[in-house]
Amino acid sequence: MKLLLVEDEPELAHSIASFLEQVGFRVEQAPEFAQAMEKIALYNYDCLLVDLGLPDGNGLDIIRALRKQESATGVLVISARNAVDDRITGLNLGADDYLSKPFHLAELNARVQAILRRRQFGGKAAIRFAEICVHTAERQVFAGNQVLELTRKEYDLLLFFLANKYRVVTREAIAEHLLGDDADQMDDFNFIYSHVKNLRKKLATGGAGDYVQAVYGIGYKFTDQV
Repeated sequence: MKLLLVEDEPELAHSIASFLEQVGFRVEQAPEFAQAMEKIALYNYDCLLVDLGLPDGNGLDIIRALRKQESATGVLVISARNAVDDRITGLNLGADDYLSKPFHLAELNARVQAILRRRQFGGKAAIRFAEICVHTAERQVFAGNQVLELTRKEYDLLLFFLANKYRVVTREAIAEHLLGDDADQMDDFNFIYSHVKNLRKKLATGGAGDYVQAVYGIGYKFTDQV
């Protein structure tokens, strides 16, 4: 899962990003309003963590811009501004939750996880598809009763497929989801083929069907429909 952290306090931003990366997220940072606006215009994120009090703009305007795009990205406001009006405005603009500073990083993680479950998986902690079951809190994947040992990117790829099941997802979208900004530096998509191949093999080892269909010239579709 890919997050964008919009926070101008370097030490706090580093602490948040390091913690969330340790629990399995890919975190990109935008310490300034202008940089955040550029990123949401160019890239897709699963969730934004937005501070309201930025030196060159208001975090509320980032939420406005995101929702104007009709994006399904989740939004968690993290701010020292604890005014009721700010909370109401942020939520009315489309933020999913509001966390006042200071906060515990474990609570921040729990809030982000809850937003992603609501946004992408109907609030379910266990995501099921045929023989596959993913417990997002523990980052465990089962095929039947067998636990699958997936790499971080294989796990992220599987969740991306499950969040977009029955839809065609492009190779570009997969690359961006797995690599973030670094996807722009890739000359080809061979790394995607490798991750897809390995994910298929591990799912099959656990007794799951082959639900990853290649869509020639475009990307893939995760489906149990012929």
